[in-house]
Amino acid sequence: MEQKKLDLNSIIGFALIFVIIAWMIYNNQPSKEQIAADKAKKEQVVKEQKAKAIATKAVVETLSDTTANEALKLQKLQGTLGGFAYSATLPSAKDNFTTIENDRIKLKIANKGGYIVAATLKKFEKFKRGSGQLVELIKDNNADFNLQLQTKDNRVLNTKELFFEPTLTKEGENQVLSMKLKAGANAFLEYKYVLKPNEYMLGFDVRSQGLNTVLNTSKPLDLEWDLKTYRNEKSVAYENRFAEIRFDYEEGKHDYVGAGKDKEETPKKVEYIAFKQHFFSTILLTKTPFETTKLYSNNLVNDVKVDTVFTKQFKANIPLAFNNGEVDYKMNWYFGPSDYKTLKDYDRNLEDVIPLGWGIFGWINKFIFIPLFGFLSTYISYGLAIIIFTILIKIAMSPITFKSFLSQAKMKVLRPEIVELGEKFKKDPMKKQQETMKLYNKAGVNPMAGCIPALIQIPFMYASFQFFPSAFELRQKGFLWADDLSSFDQIAKLPFNIPLYGDHISLFPILAAVAIFFYMKMTSGDQAMQAPQQEGMPDMGKIMKIMIYVSPVMMLIFFNSYGSGLSLYNFISNLITIGIMIVIKKYIIDSDKIHDKIQENKSKPKTEGKFQKKMREMMEQAEAQKAKNNKK
Repeated sequence: MEQKKLDLNSIIGFALIFVIIAWMIYNNQPSKEQIAADKAKKEQVVKEQKAKAIATKAVVETLSDTTANEALKLQKLQGTLGGFAYSATLPSAKDNFTTIENDRIKLKIANKGGYIVAATLKKFEKFKRGSGQLVELIKDNNADFNLQLQTKDNRVLNTKELFFEPTLTKEGENQVLSMKLKAGANAFLEYKYVLKPNEYMLGFDVRSQGLNTVLNTSKPLDLEWDLKTYRNEKSVAYENRFAEIRFDYEEGKHDYVGAGKDKEETPKKVEYIAFKQHFFSTILLTKTPFETTKLYSNNLVNDVKVDTVFTKQFKANIPLAFNNGEVDYKMNWYFGPSDYKTLKDYDRNLEDVIPLGWGIFGWINKFIFIPLFGFLSTYISYGLAIIIFTILIKIAMSPITFKSFLSQAKMKVLRPEIVELGEKFKKDPMKKQQETMKLYNKAGVNPMAGCIPALIQIPFMYASFQFFPSAFELRQKGFLWADDLSSFDQIAKLPFNIPLYGDHISLFPILAAVAIFFYMKMTSGDQAMQAPQQEGMPDMGKIMKIMIYVSPVMMLIFFNSYGSGLSLYNFISNLITIGIMIVIKKYIIDSDKIHDKIQENKSKPKTEGKFQKKMREMMEQAEAQKAKNNKK
């Protein structure tokens, strides 16, 4: 290979490049003034870095359980929070917690945000007895409590991001925890918690002092409270059905937010807000009613096989008004069971949280079912208490049952004559109706007498549908094969899911369905004959025959996942009714005597009652109208 040599032109080119570079370096040298300025700037930077290092070291030492990165964030926060930067320099400015507890509840309050981040009920287990897992209403960031503070220079601060200073003291037997968010030595926002022994409720005061110089007090503070409710029961679907927001407002009124998707209510003058699960509640109460509130509920259970951890998402937005430039609200927190007696003892209308039904249904539950069942369950097991309770209710209702069966027996005696009238006037339905009513009047029989007792019993039946699912005392109480009377009594697990029915078989609903089948089989004929067939009206006989089979099937489908206590009640109730019916028909009601009495009544002059008179007049008017139409 030929070796390349430098020629004269190359040497001249390199020389020119060197001269140009040297000239550029010379012309870009800084002046003496510029060198002095750069030196001063470097010295200032060094000073600032040293100051930062000292400040960071102090903060890191204070934040013993935070990382250096968190300390740097806090230092940055100090420069943007105005007066509240003071709180970031306190010894509380670290993720420490303070625990207060009594025999019933254990609460953990975080310095950051000053709110309860864990609430454990010490006497109740989740899912089933012996699980070893206590009910935790708040844990793992499922809850938020925040006040939005607006400064005078229009910046928004969130208390959940700021650090409170805790001070735990004792006043007698009460534990008192003061959490202060300080904006200065004598300017602060305080959350004050007071926990008494053997209580599910604690005092909770929110007050400010000296913040009117820092905050914009022309607008209320926005209180934001969120809770994502954990599942605590065996059936997530059944528990979810009874999870809802309930609230008292306008001096004693009570209402609730719908339990479906994205439901909202905006009540005024609210006295308490309850984030109610099936058997447990988290309730915020206030002595100064909240002027306005916005409540939001969202169902989180779309698929019971997948959505097994949470049931509902609850949110409340509450403006807290300033008074003379400060906030001062006396409030309470309740973390505990949705038990009627426990809630009623607080004398704050908290028992309204339990859905016992409106009007007469609620009265039956409050004044009959709850006292009676409470008395019985004090002395005997809950399963036996349900049985004795059902027997006593059916005995109390037996005079009404007797009236119903007596009416059916009278109708049965008159059946041949009613059939005869039907044949005689089959071409004139109106005449048939008139003659049938005359027969009833002469015989002293009211065709509605059998319906009225049945109607009287309906409120008691409906009240039981409200009472048993809400009876906290049945939770995790076993009877026979049922390990929990507040949930379904599974005897077999299915390898597949049947729509509406479920993936298991419960026994008490099967027994209740069998009992209601035989009851309806025994009574359907008499009930169909109780009222005369009206022209253009459906055939009651056919309807009753259909109901014989429809009612048990509905019992099987809808009660399979319901609490077994309710199914047990329905089984015993129908069983007792069948027994009472057999006794009345066989030993008390004498058809021959009833027949003789009816014949005797026929021979007596009768005064037409208001009901019979009204019916006769209506039929005569209808017949006259029909005759008039036929002439046209």
